Amino acid sequence: MDKPFHIATVKEILEGKVTDIYFTRALSVLNAKNIRKSVKAEFIVKRFPRNYPWAVLSGLDEALALLSTLPVKVKAMPEGTVFYQNEPVMTIEGLYQDFAIHETAILGFLCQASGIATKAARTRVAAGDKPVIHFGARRMHPAITPMIDRNAYVGGCDGVATLAGAEELGIKATGTMPHSMILLFGDTVEAAKAFDEVIDPLVQRTVLIDTFHDEKFESIQVAEALGEKLFAVRLDTPGSRRGDFYSICKEVRWELDIRGFKSVKILVSGGVDEFSVRKLDEVVDAYGVGTSISSAPVLDFAMDIIEIEGKPVSKRGKFSGEKQVYFNRKTGERNIVLASQKAAKGFEPLLKPVLDHGKFARRQPSANEIRAYVLKQIKDYKLEIESETERK
Repeated sequence: MDKPFHIATVKEILEGKVTDIYFTRALSVLNAKNIRKSVKAEFIVKRFPRNYPWAVLSGLDEALALLSTLPVKVKAMPEGTVFYQNEPVMTIEGLYQDFAIHETAILGFLCQASGIATKAARTRVAAGDKPVIHFGARRMHPAITPMIDRNAYVGGCDGVATLAGAEELGIKATGTMPHSMILLFGDTVEAAKAFDEVIDPLVQRTVLIDTFHDEKFESIQVAEALGEKLFAVRLDTPGSRRGDFYSICKEVRWELDIRGFKSVKILVSGGVDEFSVRKLDEVVDAYGVGTSISSAPVLDFAMDIIEIEGKPVSKRGKFSGEKQVYFNRKTGERNIVLASQKAAKGFEPLLKPVLDHGKFARRQPSANEIRAYVLKQIKDYKLEIESETERK
């Protein structure tokens, strides 16, 4: 097969092959009529998914990588910035023909990456200081595994499970053991012993304890078998067998504690999201979060022209004119005003020049720096709403 995987190449993205066809048709018409005008276009989200009150900007690095090949100027909030509905996060200035066919790709970069980073940040808020590991690569196309892992990490996850994602981030992959290995051994304790014999001692011994028997009894058995080597037990109990998962975890904790295994941690995975994290907080020490992060709802960014040849103009339902978002670090207050308006005392602009005809105005931050920036902003946040299940 010439193309065994259904993915766009870097060359195809840069050439605009992933664009919606109406952009190419629009350019054909504009060029035929010799209409070439300088515009400013902004990127905003009018409404967040599921009533989120805030979101995390991500995917900017990829968007800028594309825009750096074009003769345009770009202002943007720093990647990892917590932002709110109707706030412009990026503005592009240039001839419309020079970037029109890339609107689809730029939106794709921002929409999915920001959705994943936002969901990870919400999970981090729910988990507090407890470890959160991203396990969700298997739910999405493997070609975008590094992108998913990167945005889960910058959003607040402490680690990722895939080799490619960890390599992208410059960290070590995190994982335990699969059910398949335990099934092939035919016994959880024997599988745990074999893992301990073979795997590098620097790898923490976390044993999956729901394959054959009751979680409580398998936890006790592996704790007695591995002793001080056992770091944690992992519960991935199927939904059909969970019942009250909190009570199961609490029972495991109790039984381990009274037998002297208080240092053994409890890690849970399988169907975990920010709301279940909040419910399990009292008895769980760490979380493996998969589908809820990797398949997080995208943020519905739109790109809209707000100036043509220096004059404010926009379509219905949008506010014309270039805007700035001013932020007061002491009070947390934010204002959206015309870019020409000076900042009030104590306020600073969030949209700053970042790119000018291929030249970057500032060094782009690493994933670790972005993650630290996100964590600093959300450190005092609380989950604001109940899940749909909790409402019922």
